[in-house]
Amino acid sequence: MNAQEVLQSLGTGLDGLTDDEAKVRLERVGPNELRKGRRISPLKIFVGQFKEFLVIILIVATLVSAAIGELVDAIVILAIIIAIAILGFSQEYRAERALEALKKMAAPTATVRRNGKGKEISSRDLVPGDVISLTVGDKVPADARIVEAYNLKVNEASLTGESIPVEKDTRALASDVSIADRSNMIFSGTIVTYGRALAAIVSTGMDTEFGKIADMIESAEKERTPLQVRLEYVGKWLGIACIVVVAAVSFLGLVQGYGHLQMFTWGVSLAVAAVPEALPAVVTGALAIGVQRMAKRNSIVRKLPAVETLGCTTVICVDKTGTLTKGEMTVRELFLNCETINVTGTGYEPHGDFFRGGVAVSDKRDIKFMFEVASLCNDAQLVKEGGVWRVVGDPTEGALIAAAAKLSISQEEMRRQYPRLGELPFTSERKLMTTVHATPSGRRLACVKGATEVVLGKSKYLRRGEDKLELTDALKREILQANERMAGKALRVLAVAYKDMPGETQRFDEESAERDLTFLGLAGMIDPPREEAKPAVELCKQAGVRVVMITGDHKLTATAIAEELGLMDSAQLAMTGEELDKLDDKEFDRIVEDVAVYARVSPEHKIRIVRALKLNGHVVAMTGDGVNDAPALKSADIGISMGITGTDVSKEASDMILVDDNFASIVAAMQEGRAIYDNIKKYLAYLLSTNIGEILIMFSVSLISFIQSSQIPLPLIAVQILWVNLVTDGLPAVALGVDPPDPDLMQRPPRDPNESVFTFRVKRLIAFGAITMAFFTAPIFLSKLVLGERMARTIIFTLIVMFEMFNAFNCRSERHSLLKVGFTKNRFLLVAVASSILLQLAVIYIPFLQVIFETAPLGVYDWALVILLSATVILTVEASKRLNAD
Repeated sequence: MNAQEVLQSLGTGLDGLTDDEAKVRLERVGPNELRKGRRISPLKIFVGQFKEFLVIILIVATLVSAAIGELVDAIVILAIIIAIAILGFSQEYRAERALEALKKMAAPTATVRRNGKGKEISSRDLVPGDVISLTVGDKVPADARIVEAYNLKVNEASLTGESIPVEKDTRALASDVSIADRSNMIFSGTIVTYGRALAAIVSTGMDTEFGKIADMIESAEKERTPLQVRLEYVGKWLGIACIVVVAAVSFLGLVQGYGHLQMFTWGVSLAVAAVPEALPAVVTGALAIGVQRMAKRNSIVRKLPAVETLGCTTVICVDKTGTLTKGEMTVRELFLNCETINVTGTGYEPHGDFFRGGVAVSDKRDIKFMFEVASLCNDAQLVKEGGVWRVVGDPTEGALIAAAAKLSISQEEMRRQYPRLGELPFTSERKLMTTVHATPSGRRLACVKGATEVVLGKSKYLRRGEDKLELTDALKREILQANERMAGKALRVLAVAYKDMPGETQRFDEESAERDLTFLGLAGMIDPPREEAKPAVELCKQAGVRVVMITGDHKLTATAIAEELGLMDSAQLAMTGEELDKLDDKEFDRIVEDVAVYARVSPEHKIRIVRALKLNGHVVAMTGDGVNDAPALKSADIGISMGITGTDVSKEASDMILVDDNFASIVAAMQEGRAIYDNIKKYLAYLLSTNIGEILIMFSVSLISFIQSSQIPLPLIAVQILWVNLVTDGLPAVALGVDPPDPDLMQRPPRDPNESVFTFRVKRLIAFGAITMAFFTAPIFLSKLVLGERMARTIIFTLIVMFEMFNAFNCRSERHSLLKVGFTKNRFLLVAVASSILLQLAVIYIPFLQVIFETAPLGVYDWALVILLSATVILTVEASKRLNAD
């Protein structure tokens, strides 16, 4: 079919579908997304909790107990096993749900025509018949037939294996051509590398060519973070060590005359309590919860390892436009007819006026002609949504449209009177854009805008009123000086020119459309720094993180913004891409630490900058938004793409997406990344200090019994051990995973990525907590045996629980006093500790639970002793923090 027949067959037109019709079709064909891989069902996650080796042994012990008539013990142990499994299930299930939610949040968008107007929607809402607009860098959201194409080239390597971009057009083809030869089609998942197009969607979701391939591919394997791998290794060796100690304690018990089954059940219970089998699940849960918190702060993490990397980042290479600045370019100054004209108004609001020397310009014909040319050589649209003016497209082009609107120039009217016949797109190499239009008089008008040096180099004349003057070297110098002066004010400068061409011209190339131009003037735009950017840069300095600006802007513009934000001082350098090319790798590696600003750089330069910084031992975060930024984003330790201005290619290559394109959001995400890692260490310190403390208590009592050659009762029975594990490794431990960060979190230098989780401070917390617990508990048990085994066990049982409740507060910070971090700032921990104490009270005072757990009610004196002794763990750990303060 030809393009018109395609539109008719789809029941659509160049204005696209109406919202109502699109809604009907969406209900009929379903969302435009590939069928998700098989999700792990909640039942499978729950059953998986029972596959751990120690849990299986404990289940066997339960069955044996039941077989010999110990039904109460069997039921209680089984109930506790199920409770532990539920805790593990909730952690894993929450992590799965969090990651699923993030996948939805990271859904790509598409520019579609609905009700005759362009709008941006989620690509999953596209339907057959929708007319989409595509430009350089866009990822094609569905299979579509091209209805308008302007120098369009598409990279189809991911679908056909063709390494060279394929030229596309609108011509009808034979019905039996292969996919690789369908030059009038674009396919889901491919990338626009050149030109622009309008296309009508013909297939969505699983009906696309990619959908057919996806149908044959298994779900991708889940990523495991380096942190998870390290902790899993740690957990394995800790488990082996704990089992060896437990086996020794059980052996001593057998020597003293305890029964084989009793010591088997008791030993397995102690092993389950001691081994941190839930550690990987807790890490995943902590990462997922942190990722959700980052999403609320406008940072969508696409890959979990990025969370860990954020805490190690030492250099952030950041683009200026839209990240450090607002991204709302505003034309503030013109250089026209060799005169400076100031423009009022802010942002994209089409309100303002033009002043020369403080006096309003009365004759605006020259200004108007310049902006008529600028609005024609333009792909942006100025739209008003919800009472707010915004630009669909490039912010720089949007600033020109907004300035034109201040002169009552209607872009839509201009496009109707001067239909576009062809274009030479802007590229980072050409640094200019040209469009060719038919005029009402039948001639052709080439409209040009771009970098001043390039446009001026292609210009032969200067327009002044209705006259065209020869563009002399003196005039060129004056224009270049004006360009430098405007750039020195942190203005971004674009030159505008045109060429009047004969009506019979049919071929539009650089030779015919971009030679002997008539120069019109310069437009200076400002993209003001974000108010929150300067404090964010200061926070990075305090955190030991360098911020390096990388931009395609003029060196003077970049330097002015960098100095205003505090990115650059007199000792630091600003370097252009041209200057960088003159340095060999050794010279660049030597000075890379001194460079704060890179201006006029290409994508290749970005990769070189990242490489040099990484060779110097830095962990590098890189921001980007263009298709050509993808290699640099991938080569950085963490790639960060822009959610608003970023192309689909940059988003696919990135580890993290900034929803608001705001630099402050990167710093907030880095803070979250550091906090997550700290909380995992808090959990680990708490878990191991309490578990090791329990083992030391059991081992010391068994050793004393062995030395005295007397059968001293076991400090805890199996069900009590499992209860301690459930109560103390449950709610308080999870609460530490969401603990508020230390007050000096962003005043510390970045963490060494090779640093062990077991830092000196973590080891100190573990050692002092465990030793304090064992030091007081074992002697108290031996002294209380005169009151009977049941009472002695109840006191020790409660003492251990209370020790661990107090120790949970110790673990809120590995470096700061509890007085500094505060008792009450983690309300989840307060609720968790209170809940655990209430559960312990129930076990002690409710009659039927007394029978199950073999406890006796404690009196006021007993509680005073328990609280006094258990509180000592805070004193000893606080003392250790002060002795080793740095």
